[in-house]
Amino acid sequence: MTKWLEGKATAGALTRRIKNNWQMPDADPTARRLSTMIGEALNRNELFLSAALPLKMVSPLFNRYAVGEFYGDHVDATVEQAWGAKTRVRTDLSATVFLTEPEDYDGGELVIRDDFESRAVKLPAGDMILYSGTSVHHVTPVTRGVRLAAFLWVQSIVRDETQRRLVFELGTTLQQFQKALPDHPALTELTGIYFNVLRMWADT
Repeated sequence: MTKWLEGKATAGALTRRIKNNWQMPDADPTARRLSTMIGEALNRNELFLSAALPLKMVSPLFNRYAVGEFYGDHVDATVEQAWGAKTRVRTDLSATVFLTEPEDYDGGELVIRDDFESRAVKLPAGDMILYSGTSVHHVTPVTRGVRLAAFLWVQSIVRDETQRRLVFELGTTLQQFQKALPDHPALTELTGIYFNVLRMWADT
């Protein structure tokens, strides 16, 4: 049986007072098994790989919100370290994997704020949202049921967010051309442009 720990135990001095949830211990066998499953699934997911361009990842962790629990506005730490790992990971990207169906709880939306708007996110179980590690975000109070989620951080090959988005858009457009015009001679040149742009910005 998994024993959940207070989320405040892993919060910094600035976020301890606004973090009101529970977290599965990193060393818990269930957490390690589920973390491995999610990590392997992400490494097979072409959309995740092309959007994140991951260099390193923190192994997924797990949290739990019951009625009345929440996590106030915060920005994730700049550097995180995976359980049992010696290397540190720069948090270019944050990710949340929803593990509870939306109809099973009320509240508990992940609200991400950027320069223009705030977006409330509540996805089906198994779906993930990937967002900038620099964004201010919070989890609204749960008013019914229990919200379970996994969360992780990614250090990308392309550090700059704008450059990373352009590489993703270029790669997506290239894939569309490959499907529509698989024998077009310009595909070789377009593929070369994609690789050279990525090579110019890649940091390994």
